[in-house]
Amino acid sequence: MKVAAQNRYGGPEVIEIVERAKPVPGPGEVLVEVHASTVTLADCAFRKADPFIVRLFGGLFRPKLDVLGDDIAGVVVAVGPGVTRFAVGDRVHGCTGASLGAMAEYVCLKETAPLVKVPDGVALIPLGGLSYAYLTAMPFIRDEGQVKPGDHVLINGAASSVGAMAVQLAKHFGAEVTAVASGRHRALMEKLGADHFIDRQANDFTDAREAYDVVFDAVGKSSFAASAPALKPGGIYLTTVPSWGIFGLMLTGGKRGGKRGKLATTGLRGEADKLKDLHILNTLLEQGVVRAVTDRIFPLNQIVEAHRYVERETKAGDVVVTMPVAQAPLMLSAREWETES
Repeated sequence: MKVAAQNRYGGPEVIEIVERAKPVPGPGEVLVEVHASTVTLADCAFRKADPFIVRLFGGLFRPKLDVLGDDIAGVVVAVGPGVTRFAVGDRVHGCTGASLGAMAEYVCLKETAPLVKVPDGVALIPLGGLSYAYLTAMPFIRDEGQVKPGDHVLINGAASSVGAMAVQLAKHFGAEVTAVASGRHRALMEKLGADHFIDRQANDFTDAREAYDVVFDAVGKSSFAASAPALKPGGIYLTTVPSWGIFGLMLTGGKRGGKRGKLATTGLRGEADKLKDLHILNTLLEQGVVRAVTDRIFPLNQIVEAHRYVERETKAGDVVVTMPVAQAPLMLSAREWETES
């Protein structure tokens, strides 16, 4: 089978398409023929070991896990002895977890992994990027921010994959949502339900004073110190990106001036918690509460270009990578959404 692998840290060019043995499912395991995965900024960080702290998880001198990717959407093609939750032919989506390895034609997972069947009527390919965005945004919005009806929530980086999902979830929980993104994404943010929009190139959301109960920095471009004045008393700043500043704050209690700041390592949550949340995601998809936002689709043989595109940080939503077996369906891109009547 083909996989996208790297044997050293560096730019997108370190990734190569190589052949590996196709895995065979053992007892309690399922073999998934992957149709789609995704490239995220987290993948780019692990690829180049920047920030340096990535090396503490991924290998000090060279990558311990040489095949990146966490999300998968595909079809079960074999099951090991004892498997009861899945059958051959099931369309599934989910994540591989700490072992990564999703950027491959086949992935072998435990039956108990964060993997669920795709709801009837839901397209498979866009789900290749949705699990990462959802499993990151949901714990921040629901658990850390404890967003509830009437809260004022600001999403910084609202057009990112995580940010676009956070906007939808915050609205689902009843918040008044302010989206911060480039001006070209205003229409998309409105379609996702944002009540207010701030063009990050024209205005600075940190100029606000005591306006928000939650500031969720989905792209880690601000800081607690900069955002604190915009928080109401007792408000919380949440970030997806580790920094010495947020570590220092958390080591001293996570609170300053009656306001809080926190980094949550959502990728390290237990498999059972992720699986439970994926079942919730399926319900939200069936109800039409959330939808995937796909910016662009790349075939596996263009994985280097996909990484380069993601690193430009101009995308809206997910960048999906399809495997050779997949036939990408006709679908609206994020930019087509913005002009859709």
